[in-house]
Amino acid sequence: AILEKIWAKKRENGIYLFDQYQYNKYEKLEFDMNNIDSAMIKSKLFKGMEFVFEGIDTSNVTGKAFLPIFINESVYKSFGKNKGGKKLREDLVANKNSGFENNQNVIAFIKDLYVDYNVYDSYIKIFDKSFVSPISKAAGVSTYNYILADSAFIDNKWCFNILYYPRRKGELTFKGNFWVNDTTFAIKKINMQANKSANINWVKDIYIEQEFDVLNDSVFLLKRDYMMSDFSLNKKDKSKGLYGKRTTMFKDYVFNETKSDAFYNQEINNYDKNIYSKTDDYWSENRQEKLNENEKGIYKLLDTLATVPKFKRIYNLVSILGSGYIEFNKFDFGDVFSTFGKNDVEGWRLRAGGRTYLGGNEPWRVQGYTAYGFKDDKFKYGFSGKWMINPKSRFIIGIGNRRDVEQIGVSLTTTNDVMGRSFASSSLFSSGDNSKLTSINLSNFFMSIEPRNNLNFKIGASYRTLESASPETFNLDYWVDKENNIKKADVSQSEIDFTVTYTPNRKTIGYGVERNEVTDVYSTLFLNYSKGIKGLFDSDFNYQKVQFYYRQPMLIGGLGRMFTTFEVGKTFGEVPLGLLNVVPGNQSYFTIENTYSLLDYYEFVTDTYASLHVEHNFNGKFFSRIPLFRKLNLREIVGAKAVWGEISDKNIALSASNINYVAPSNVYYEYSVGVGNIFKVFRIDFSWRGSYRDVPNANNFAIKGAFGFHF
Repeated sequence: AILEKIWAKKRENGIYLFDQYQYNKYEKLEFDMNNIDSAMIKSKLFKGMEFVFEGIDTSNVTGKAFLPIFINESVYKSFGKNKGGKKLREDLVANKNSGFENNQNVIAFIKDLYVDYNVYDSYIKIFDKSFVSPISKAAGVSTYNYILADSAFIDNKWCFNILYYPRRKGELTFKGNFWVNDTTFAIKKINMQANKSANINWVKDIYIEQEFDVLNDSVFLLKRDYMMSDFSLNKKDKSKGLYGKRTTMFKDYVFNETKSDAFYNQEINNYDKNIYSKTDDYWSENRQEKLNENEKGIYKLLDTLATVPKFKRIYNLVSILGSGYIEFNKFDFGDVFSTFGKNDVEGWRLRAGGRTYLGGNEPWRVQGYTAYGFKDDKFKYGFSGKWMINPKSRFIIGIGNRRDVEQIGVSLTTTNDVMGRSFASSSLFSSGDNSKLTSINLSNFFMSIEPRNNLNFKIGASYRTLESASPETFNLDYWVDKENNIKKADVSQSEIDFTVTYTPNRKTIGYGVERNEVTDVYSTLFLNYSKGIKGLFDSDFNYQKVQFYYRQPMLIGGLGRMFTTFEVGKTFGEVPLGLLNVVPGNQSYFTIENTYSLLDYYEFVTDTYASLHVEHNFNGKFFSRIPLFRKLNLREIVGAKAVWGEISDKNIALSASNINYVAPSNVYYEYSVGVGNIFKVFRIDFSWRGSYRDVPNANNFAIKGAFGFHF
């Protein structure tokens, strides 16, 4: 009965009562090494850095010794609205952190770990997983057992204390208790500790506390939110790891002060140095919770560690593994993961490159690379530059050029990204023939603007030449005069394009020309119009091309996560193979998003297409109920892909290529089942072809894998 009243009243509690609201927020993020013991202190790893252990403390939650090593404090002015569509704007007022202010990857990773949640929701998203809330209307009673344990006055409010614990092992659930008021049925206090057997990687423990304040005897507002995570390679009690802690405090609530939609849509893009240089007096006044002595010592500790060569080496190694770049003063060398490659045309390929890096908030960036193929004995290169002229509207101009060998036709929706090179261009881990490569010389210029948050308009111009990189095995030939047997082997093409990209709910950090994303749970809508102009710089063809791309990730309560991708496009005009839309095959041994696992390169060629990809990861929902599989923490994955397309008679007649044009006019589809989280980092997919099974040399079944670090 108490739960039913909580569900009935949940929209009448807290900020949901008000059309608009605002408050001041203080956030403290902290990381600590845990399970500190004498063996660790005396280990060779910390030789010369023993002074760091002077700040050891003991956790009130776990009772384990820990050492604070990182802290990040922020003060925000937050504004929100409920009526007419929910919106939230948070303006960063002040920030202070210990030692990583120039590493955007570190800050983005930490921000992504700790996103906001609401205990009144049926499911709580933590580390990209949906935990069942203990007060979930959708699944609470079927997931938890409840016990009415006590009743007492809390801040002059009579409250019931309810204990809860999960009915089953292996599911994404909590145990703990909460205090609920007897008249408003609003939560006064709640604590939640994750089920020890929950199917989540790299996390040994999760503990959450929330406290609510009373306003006008009836409205309960969030006052304090505390979350602690114990990160570790395994869940053994003595395993060493890191505590990740987030403390968030709220005060100075103001209600129904009207702000326009334009106010909420505005994004503050200017980099303000004053935000990062507040005085100690400012922080003493604006911290809603004082730092203890060990927390105060973190700032001094990191300043000292930064002067220790051994610490610098460890930090640099971790940074390289995370970003792929080796940091020098104002310059990064990399991407080191692209140093080696191999394909049928170049043989072994060696690549070196770099980019300017002035701290992450610079208004411009230049990057480039050069590569050499030992078989074709040719050098390749690429370079680009971007400059953000107006930070407020993110008005950016860019220019670039690339001459390289590439596997084109590995994506239905194409862009003129000068620095992009497809994974399929290397056959280091591929199957079948990899000789259908193209020599490309691409130059482009673009201007882009972001008039409102996450809405980007871009106009560009490009010029490219395309020719086969291996004419003896593959060609892009087309007829110039078929009657007189005149054909051409290369394409020269000028093109202008206009694109609109909308990414609602995307969160980023930084203010520079390039920013880091904080979360990947947002939809993407991309619309592109391109026009080829014959005669401009001796271009060969007139055509128009329209493409639309939509990607939607969804957390579906306790059933896991689904990714859906829809693409549609059409080319108007007569164009050769190099300018058509090739259905992307996948001849590698790996599962690659938005490609077809059982198709070879150029198996289907279209000028009109529509495709749909759906993949669902159940996060171990069913394996957790099978005793034999429960401890393995495996995860079930299912998927289906389909594409329809046509190719016009005129484009077929234009072709003189040795590629036979076949379009999937009867719909090609394939489906797969997979097992993820094998040894925490590997997944394996089994794919079957559902149509076009009887064509010559058809791949009707394939096994592919993928590596990745996921919670």
